[in-house]
Amino acid sequence: MPTQISASAVTKSYAGRTVLDGVSCALSAGERAGIVGENGSGKTTLLRLFTGQEQPDQGEIIVHAEGGVGHLAQEERLPPALTVQQVIDGALRELRDMEQRLRTLEAAISETDAAGRPSPNSQKAQREYGELLTAFELRGGYEAEARVERALHGLGLGVLSRERTVGGLSGGERVRLRLAALLAASPEVLVLDEPTNHLDDAALRWLEDHLRTRRGTTLAVSHDRAFLERVATTLWEVDADRHQVVRYGNGYAGYLAEKAAARRRWAEAHERWQAEAEHLRETAATTARRVAPGRAMKDGNKMAYDRAAGRVQQSLAGRVRNAEERLRRLLADPVPPPPVPLRCTAALSGSGLRGTVLDAENLSVRGRLARTDLTVAAGERLLVTGPNGAGKSTLLDVLAGRAEPDTGRISRRGRIGHLPQDPEVAAAAGASLLHAYAEGRPGPVEEHAERLLSLGLFAAERLEVPVARLSTGQRQRLALARLVTEPVDVLLLDEPTNHLSPALVEELEEALDAYAGALVVVSHDRRLRQRWRGAHLALEGEAPLPLGAADDRSHP
Repeated sequence: MPTQISASAVTKSYAGRTVLDGVSCALSAGERAGIVGENGSGKTTLLRLFTGQEQPDQGEIIVHAEGGVGHLAQEERLPPALTVQQVIDGALRELRDMEQRLRTLEAAISETDAAGRPSPNSQKAQREYGELLTAFELRGGYEAEARVERALHGLGLGVLSRERTVGGLSGGERVRLRLAALLAASPEVLVLDEPTNHLDDAALRWLEDHLRTRRGTTLAVSHDRAFLERVATTLWEVDADRHQVVRYGNGYAGYLAEKAAARRRWAEAHERWQAEAEHLRETAATTARRVAPGRAMKDGNKMAYDRAAGRVQQSLAGRVRNAEERLRRLLADPVPPPPVPLRCTAALSGSGLRGTVLDAENLSVRGRLARTDLTVAAGERLLVTGPNGAGKSTLLDVLAGRAEPDTGRISRRGRIGHLPQDPEVAAAAGASLLHAYAEGRPGPVEEHAERLLSLGLFAAERLEVPVARLSTGQRQRLALARLVTEPVDVLLLDEPTNHLSPALVEELEEALDAYAGALVVVSHDRRLRQRWRGAHLALEGEAPLPLGAADDRSHP
């Protein structure tokens, strides 16, 4: 397949902070690639380079897309005075200009000279007409209006008046309108930055089906694992620590399989290194203990006997030196053990509490949380969902004791660990990552390095990086590292899958499955919700509505 977009040895930095370092990657025609990685790793930067909004500091970006490149950016804002119809017209302007040019060329083609033969202008117009018509048809120009209707209905905007102004739309409606207009324009290459944001389940299914069946090439940054699983044929992972892009084939399943295979290869390499080191130690020690053969002197020639013994000893000494040198080189280039998959370790297994650990009645926070009751027992799981503004984060803040309710009462038992939605790191200005991890913990800072490294969340060379220079995703990893190494009986997690790479999210889910304490999770993550085994509390804004296993609870 021909390459449509490629990066060759691309480097990009901001204010001295390297985001991408010598990155080379390529997108083939018809490919549906998902870009993954933690927040701040450089995913959006890569899209902006591909769409020409940014230029690399070094290297080259090459784009081949005669049918155009369409870009859905997270930060784009529509002028509030525009109407819905004007937004759509703007997206279709290129197609309509092409159609108008076709009409003009049709008139030119019919021109003849005095003898009734096609004029030179006619012949030139005919050639241009053929090329333009091919491009117009490839972009589905004749179906543009039908695509507008399908996109608006599919994304839940079918009843939206075309005369409504952008300023009168909600934030979610504006994002969906931009996406609908882009899909209606049908560029050859779609570049999408978090296209699943602000979509409900029905709109998500429609978008996934549309992207799976559309002609053309798609490149999408997404944290939505269910979306990646259904849509992506390949995954590109942007590594925030190495500032590189790694390509994985066979979609999301292939990405997870290759991650697991890489861990196995690492473990096997470590085992081989250990075995070889042990063999060399044993060889050196055994050879050093050996002495010249204890054969008897058959001819009484002691001088000859001593010379032979000396040669043997010299040979043995050479073997010892050789084994010791090989061992020295081996130890100088060790293969460390792979990080143990993230686990809520024994320190998090709970203290054996029984009975109720959280009991809240009639809780409310003015303007943020409607009156809510809940009871959580030791070892119980509770998933909290609801639309933005329903009070999910506020509820967890109150349960954790970080905020006071305006009404109601709450009782807590046991030790509580809280992971807020936006990572918080309490550390002095200029403190290193390791110092921030060790903050408030007994013993010298250096003693905590081995424990932190064993989690596999950071490489050794990152430990001295100042916290102020960490990306959002790296801060989330740091907060997570502190949380999973503290003894707690109740975990309160607010959107724990945000900011992290999908592979780490999968490990986190497995760790939470094995956690023996009580667990309260706020999440919009579809894959997490689909796998959830426990109670479910849906906050609706005005009044929380219990569902599923939580139906027997009393709610106002």
